[in-house]
Amino acid sequence: MTPSEKIKARLLASGAPFRANDNISDALEPGDIARLEDEVRGRVTDLLSSLVIDVENDPNTAETAGRIAKMFVREVFSGRYEPCPEATDFPNDRGFEDMITVGPFAVRSTCSHHFAPILGRCWVGIVPGERVIGISKYARLSEWVLKRPQIQEEAAVQLADLLEEKTKPRGLAVMIDAAHSCMSWRGVKETESRMGTTVWRGVFREDASLRAEFQNRVR
Repeated sequence: MTPSEKIKARLLASGAPFRANDNISDALEPGDIARLEDEVRGRVTDLLSSLVIDVENDPNTAETAGRIAKMFVREVFSGRYEPCPEATDFPNDRGFEDMITVGPFAVRSTCSHHFAPILGRCWVGIVPGERVIGISKYARLSEWVLKRPQIQEEAAVQLADLLEEKTKPRGLAVMIDAAHSCMSWRGVKETESRMGTTVWRGVFREDASLRAEFQNRVR
């Protein structure tokens, strides 16, 4: 069995999903990442050959398969293969009960449909409960969710679910504004078009003035 087939067998045995934007780190064993990277390198070499690119004699593409394999497995899709970052929480000792906004932080993701870049910005609004996390952790958790092939609206929901799990807030808002290369680089080639998604949880759903305050802050 190939490395990917062994990983898939473990996932199927456990009943865990392995769609494009799922994290599969629980199914990985020591050494799997290196073995998977090597397998992907071979598959990309086959892809380049099928595109009639002479990787044996073209110095510009001789190492391309290895670069692409490393990029996908260890960089732009690392949110699939690495466990969730630690997010130490702290007691909300002073009982702060108003809104905290964090952002913007960079959105760097990949469209699941065409594997083209998604680039933009993300903001988070929190009405804290009994616990809070450090502000840098919002960016780290966002990066972990977005470093996978994604659909923007699903990414926003995944990030909201994760932040709710980590912080147990009274209210949560997640806003992503991004440009999709699958729309600007190919297809309709609309270079100025952007997509916005917002997820409201808790008191944000109930309070229109709170939603308006968040939207005013992130403009």
